[in-house]
Amino acid sequence: MLGRGIDQILPHPLPPRLYEPWVNDAREYVRLAERANGTWAQPVSLDHPWGDALAAIAHLAPDAFIVNLETAITTCESPDRSKGIHYRMNPQHVGVLRAARVDACTVANNHVLDWGADGLRETLSTLRAAGIAIAGAGLDAQQAGAPAVLPLPGGARLLLFGWATTSSGVPRDWAATPKRPGVSLLSGLDDAAARAVLCAVQQHRRTDDRVVVSLHWGDNWVSQIPSAQRRFAHRLIELGAADVVHGHSSHHPLPPEVHDGKLVLHGCGDLINDYEGIAARGELRSDVGCLYAVTISRSDGRLRALQIVPFQLRRFRLGALDGVARRWLHDLLVCGGAALEAIDDGPLRGSWRLAMR
Repeated sequence: MLGRGIDQILPHPLPPRLYEPWVNDAREYVRLAERANGTWAQPVSLDHPWGDALAAIAHLAPDAFIVNLETAITTCESPDRSKGIHYRMNPQHVGVLRAARVDACTVANNHVLDWGADGLRETLSTLRAAGIAIAGAGLDAQQAGAPAVLPLPGGARLLLFGWATTSSGVPRDWAATPKRPGVSLLSGLDDAAARAVLCAVQQHRRTDDRVVVSLHWGDNWVSQIPSAQRRFAHRLIELGAADVVHGHSSHHPLPPEVHDGKLVLHGCGDLINDYEGIAARGELRSDVGCLYAVTISRSDGRLRALQIVPFQLRRFRLGALDGVARRWLHDLLVCGGAALEAIDDGPLRGSWRLAMR
């Protein structure tokens, strides 16, 4: 979530006016963070938000680095007034994504059209110009439903598909149509919707392709994984529609799961946001985020390894967790039955490895 307060600390901030019920200036989110953790010199460099995560990413050296980009990248000044919260980042700041060598963004979410169709068009063109692949939104339904195609070593491909649900706050009229820009919107989380995903995947998939289905779904703050989402993720795997289910919308991580040998990330949480100075929601907190390093089999997509690399935001920069945050995150991740093993050496010290059974 690189818009709003994050955009304001970068070299070329957009006008800070907001259209929210309680806050009308994006700089207020910076001030809240400063009250929580102290002031810092601004503007900052484009790699500042990644902080210590850059060293972890370099060490992991992923074949594909995928993020859910939950902001428009646009200078448009006409927000969608039907929504109460609007995120945007200056196109001159797309280098934030390039600093971490992001390969692909899924943009099927409830903020990519915050600044209307023109804002979406500028977002898509900015990402393409930066060499970043896109899934989940487009200038029409066909483009929105097409996968981001990422080459893998040895000539194979990784296909990234993006869909959203209205439960995540996506308005129904944001759905892309044959004649209207928008996002790929699921009709629901029933078997018919799962088979529609399968059909879309089959139109593009080659025999040796691996597939990530990225889903923006559910409420922002949830203490348990909704049963409908769990069933839908399982069904995608059982149908052969997904090798990895990449879920997001909750502003905090949710426990991972392995179903029929394949990974379900029900909720990845926020890695970067401007919520630093905002009080926690009960026991849930959004200043803790993770990188998920996923290794799957080239032949059948089954999970070989999952490393979870945690960070804590301070001064809008990712750094090491304090003890309280570490205990909170560990307890949250294992509450779904996952067993985690500590990684205590090397650049990933302080991370966890999912214990494979």
